[in-house]
Amino acid sequence: MLAAWWVWLAAALVLAILEVFVPGFILLGFAVGAASVGLLLAIGGPLAMWLSGSVPAMALIFAVASLIGWLVMRRVTGVRAGQTKVWDTDINEN
Repeated sequence: MLAAWWVWLAAALVLAILEVFVPGFILLGFAVGAASVGLLLAIGGPLAMWLSGSVPAMALIFAVASLIGWLVMRRVTGVRAGQTKVWDTDINEN
């Protein structure tokens, strides 16, 4: 079942949808990794044959692609300016 390209692309779609509910680009990196493995399997060729025969190789490609996708998104989006709020006054000080 892990060698089917549509399973990986379906997982990527589910992870991308779940990212809407979990802020911070956490699941989107995993979605990028799953989509990359799914696309490699869908395209075919010798790499797809090697990947479909080895679950550890699929897991390695998934992990590396997820990490790269997450790092690229963190670099592109970055930390927003003014993300932390500093309070100068207290509501109880009148």
